[in-house]
Amino acid sequence: MTKADLVAKISDKLGMEKGDVQATVETFMEEVKSSLESGDNVYLRGFGSFIIKTRAEKTGRNISKNTTIKIPAHNIPAFKPAKVFVEGVKSNVEVN
Repeated sequence: MTKADLVAKISDKLGMEKGDVQATVETFMEEVKSSLESGDNVYLRGFGSFIIKTRAEKTGRNISKNTTIKIPAHNIPAFKPAKVFVEGVKSNVEVN
């Protein structure tokens, strides 16, 4: 599902204009992004959490030059689904 598909589905379900739904979805994503960039996690009960994960410093390899490089410690955004969400997917989605 793409963002456009999501906007269309929400618009149909709520009977709202696609432009209004588009603005709402964009604003939601900007607020999540802004919160994470300022160091705050976002918790959505029953859905999941947008969190900041810290990756430790590690040694990597540049295969083309056959050298080792140091990858510094850094933070990355991550999503951790709620237990209810995980259980719903487990029970409703067939394993391929």
